[in-house]
Amino acid sequence: MLRASNRPDECVTAAHRGKLAYIYVRQSSVNQVRHHQESTELQYRLVDRAVALGWPHERVHVIDEDLGKSGAGTIERAGFKKLIAEIGLGNAGLVISLDASRLARNNRDWHQLLDLCSLFGVIIADGERLYDPCAYHDRLLLGLSGIMSEAELHQIRQRLHQGERQKAARGELRLPVPAGLAHGRSGEIILNPDEQVQARLGLVFAKFRELHSARAVMHYLRKNDLPLPVRPLLGPAPHDVVWREADSSRVLSILQNPAYAGAYVYGRRRVEGGRIRHGVYRPRTTKVAIADWEVCLQAAHPGYIGWEEFMENQRRLANNINHYAAGHSGVPRKGAALLQGIAVCGRCGRRMSLRYSGPAGDYPVYTCRADRDQDGGPLCQEVRALPVDAHVESILLEALRPDKIAIAIAALGQIEEETRQLERQWALRRERARYEAERARRQYDAVEPENRLVARSLERVWEEKLRAAEAIEQDYERWRQDEPLVLNEPDREALQRLGEDLPGIWHSPSTTAAERKGILRLIVCEVILDQKRLQGQVWFKILWQTGATSEHSLQRRVHTYGDYADLERLRRRVIELNAAGKMDKEIAAALNAEGFVAARGCAFKGENVWLLRRRWGIPTVKINGTGANPDRWPDGSYSVQGAAAALGVTPQTVFDYLARGWLEGHQLTKGQPWQIELSHDQINTLRARIARNRRSSKEVS
Repeated sequence: MLRASNRPDECVTAAHRGKLAYIYVRQSSVNQVRHHQESTELQYRLVDRAVALGWPHERVHVIDEDLGKSGAGTIERAGFKKLIAEIGLGNAGLVISLDASRLARNNRDWHQLLDLCSLFGVIIADGERLYDPCAYHDRLLLGLSGIMSEAELHQIRQRLHQGERQKAARGELRLPVPAGLAHGRSGEIILNPDEQVQARLGLVFAKFRELHSARAVMHYLRKNDLPLPVRPLLGPAPHDVVWREADSSRVLSILQNPAYAGAYVYGRRRVEGGRIRHGVYRPRTTKVAIADWEVCLQAAHPGYIGWEEFMENQRRLANNINHYAAGHSGVPRKGAALLQGIAVCGRCGRRMSLRYSGPAGDYPVYTCRADRDQDGGPLCQEVRALPVDAHVESILLEALRPDKIAIAIAALGQIEEETRQLERQWALRRERARYEAERARRQYDAVEPENRLVARSLERVWEEKLRAAEAIEQDYERWRQDEPLVLNEPDREALQRLGEDLPGIWHSPSTTAAERKGILRLIVCEVILDQKRLQGQVWFKILWQTGATSEHSLQRRVHTYGDYADLERLRRRVIELNAAGKMDKEIAAALNAEGFVAARGCAFKGENVWLLRRRWGIPTVKINGTGANPDRWPDGSYSVQGAAAALGVTPQTVFDYLARGWLEGHQLTKGQPWQIELSHDQINTLRARIARNRRSSKEVS
């Protein structure tokens, strides 16, 4: 039987002893360093082992920068990097650690160490024996040790997680609770006994129920100077409730926390594969979908809202994300487009995005661009927003007209309820300020009078609390002056009249575009648009929140009369008016009065009618109907042909004489025949002029 020798004189040579010996000391956590000191001392005593192997005490270096750091490779280890650097520089002859798990708990770091030690001829030692990485059997043992070290860590984690998961499934695993909840004396979860905390969190959920936006709730809290309670897990006072200024992340953390819905949840987040940065593997913590939570026990403890409302809040928050491709409408914004986020393409069913056109970029256009973005194809369709918005706006106001009195009464009740909520917040805030001041006074009274070092500090704290309480009282009085608790009768009547005037409120300059969109979304779910279904029209279907639907259409602006919505009806009407003896301007006025709109969305003019008649071959109706012009009209005036015959010239010469003013005539309107006034003397005079001009022309020729 062959037996591997492990005597020092066989593995360690003078070349090894000519270099330095490094002792690597590591504990995985600060808690182990603090409470498992025997293991740390045992690692430090490895210096004696290096001295026994032949290294002088002054040539033995201890690397302990990684105390309190895990060897799993998820964090940077400065001590291990230093050890690798010393091996790579050829300064190390011996590396000693208590076992392989102290050097590394992951194969990447472990095999990097083995490769460098093999390349530079460094001996690795643990608490039992020496290993030469250049030797096959020793390298095999070292590789197995590294694999077992990593596998052991995995098994430990797996057992701990299974035990934790089993305890969580029974609802017995004690988890940190948010600021609105607390652990009772027997370990059960209860509402935070602080009334101000309860009232503030109840206000957050009530305002989100009203405003439908976490950012809007944040602005409301900041406007009224209402901070939020938080419970930090770290810091000088962990797990104590502190008040912080409201921001979007804090409001979202409240709305997305299932504990406030009375649910006991385990597995809301999961650690997944990360990336390597500076040579260190960094895992990512990601949120887990609600359907994939490992444990979710509903109604496990008291909450501020029900589970149904919590799920509705999550759907609303997801829908508030401005992602049209995913079917999210986004929150109402300040743009001019009324249907922003709720316009749906009637051709492909995708949600339509928004762009602005025009010289100043203030003309909104609903566009379905999914085909172009995904496949590089043409746009599905584009619909100009302003006429559609105006039509939807009129339909909405008409639908709300029967309920205007109920809306006005509800608005009054909402104003009074909001005032009561703010009064409650102010009362709790003033009460807390008075309590803090009284508590500081009791602390000052409890100190010994001779102990002036402490008394002066407590007196200063007492004065600060008194000033803070006084400032809150002053702010409260200013708020009372601006916001009366009870509306007087004239104000109630004025608000009720204003609430009944829905069009006035809607078109008021003080009503923002976002508020109009918010009102619309309370009543309308979606609006489906299609401008290619009907020629020259925009067809749209309104999906109301009640589940009912209604279809509408409006004439859209077109560039040519080939796309005109009711071209045949327009043609028949122009023929009828023309046959009735109407001139072009009269026909245009009649068309405008009957609701016809020209191709580019403007009113008809005489020029438009003339172009249409020319395109359709409709002749102008003359004085004598459609017959040829006579030489003289019934009133004795001459026509162009009659004047030409009387003067002995061509009709074109007559037009020339009219332009020069040699002849006087008039038209009833443009397009009608000329009526020329010619007396006997004028005829003789013009004939003589014509004869002279002809003789002069012959003499010149």
